[in-house]
Amino acid sequence: MSKTIMVQGTTSDAGKTTLVAALCRIFSNRGVSVVPFKPQNMALNSAVTVDGGEIGRAQALQAQAARIEPHTDMNPILIKPTSDTKAQIIIHGKAVSDMDAAVYHDYKLHAMNAVLESYRRLQQQYDLIVVEGAGSPAEINLRDRDIANMGFAEAVDCPVVIIADIDRGGVFAHLVGTLALLSESEQTRVIGFVINRFRGDINLLKPGLDWLEQKTGKPVLGVIPYLNGLHLDAEDALERTQPKKQNTKIRVAVLVYPRISNHNDFDVLRLHPDVEFFWVGPEQTIPSVDLIILPGSKNVRDDLQFLRRQNWDKTIAKHLRYGGKVIGICGGMQMLGSKISDPQGIEGPAGEVAGLDYLELETQLVPEKILRRQTGVLWDSATQVQGYEIHCGISSGNALANPAVYFNDQSGLVGDGAISADNQIIGTYLHGLFDTPDACRAILQWSGCLDESPVDIGDVRERALRVLAKTVGESLDLAALNLTAQS
Repeated sequence: MSKTIMVQGTTSDAGKTTLVAALCRIFSNRGVSVVPFKPQNMALNSAVTVDGGEIGRAQALQAQAARIEPHTDMNPILIKPTSDTKAQIIIHGKAVSDMDAAVYHDYKLHAMNAVLESYRRLQQQYDLIVVEGAGSPAEINLRDRDIANMGFAEAVDCPVVIIADIDRGGVFAHLVGTLALLSESEQTRVIGFVINRFRGDINLLKPGLDWLEQKTGKPVLGVIPYLNGLHLDAEDALERTQPKKQNTKIRVAVLVYPRISNHNDFDVLRLHPDVEFFWVGPEQTIPSVDLIILPGSKNVRDDLQFLRRQNWDKTIAKHLRYGGKVIGICGGMQMLGSKISDPQGIEGPAGEVAGLDYLELETQLVPEKILRRQTGVLWDSATQVQGYEIHCGISSGNALANPAVYFNDQSGLVGDGAISADNQIIGTYLHGLFDTPDACRAILQWSGCLDESPVDIGDVRERALRVLAKTVGESLDLAALNLTAQS
């Protein structure tokens, strides 16, 4: 049987995802067959797996750290909010239903069965399972029927490490308070603490560490330093901190509506030395830019109405009148069409809404979600692209006769999306449009910028994982984790 270790956090964004990725790479480097696992994830950033399902984007990154292909068993329950009160529930990579919180609470017994089913399969395939919790195990209102934190750890009887972010402040209160709110059996299975994002002289922290160990009876397994410039896929939250750049050549704005999805599509642009990048959120005005991007959305009609309430539609119209460029990806492309209809209420009450009417196409939402990895070429039939589709809309119309992308198919090339007749607008269902350096260069050139400094996001992730594994490996007492797999 394999070994299992679980990483839980005192808060969201304490460093759980990062520590799991680091452990996956550390033990992969040692030749251990290791796999990441997150029982339940709530995120609008997702990835398409090798078995044709979807999981949280963070688990796809952790799979890369482990040097394996992402699979739906790595994240058996994915929750994708469609509103403040409802969410789409995805089990083993496939959407099963939209539920509100109360209904899902009753559904958790079934969800736990799915979680344990995936976990047992991974046990048969890997020597080590590194599990990521969700949020905090000390959320009192969520402890009943918990499947994401201690409920899972108790069910499979695995040890737990608790990580806290010292950069936020209050790290000792976070750790002591979290431990105090656990049951006696849960406290027993906590084998130690990890402190994340420490800046400064470790000797000045030592008295606090000694106090913490004496107070709780739990060892501090390591202190991970703050890593500047570490670029890894965010689980869900937008990365607001932008790299400092000089002498940029193009200005790009991405609209941030309430249900923006797969915003990691734009990591390349955020990091690109030639791109001055802007997230434009609620109550913000779109600045003067060369390119406006409408990203994906988990609730396209509501987000389109939000876009209009912000008066962004008027700014987009002015931008186009003055020769600016616009790209719509997935839901963003649907918004650029003439109509979006949802006759079966897939993303909310049944109905339809008028689009921005820049592309001669209309979209109907259907129950069966399209989940496909894709490779192909851009409109020039030469520049290679790769990424994935993840949408429940089917688009049709004359605009599609001039595709933006061609996907490889058994029968040849199949067109996707559209380029407007005036060459100012691109729409596509392809997520990862900028991830291939040649494709990014071609799109920036289309936008008016000669790209002289291509960014390979795959190389960026790999470099980050190497640095992360080295730093965590030097900072953690790995022997105390006792993770040598059983024979």
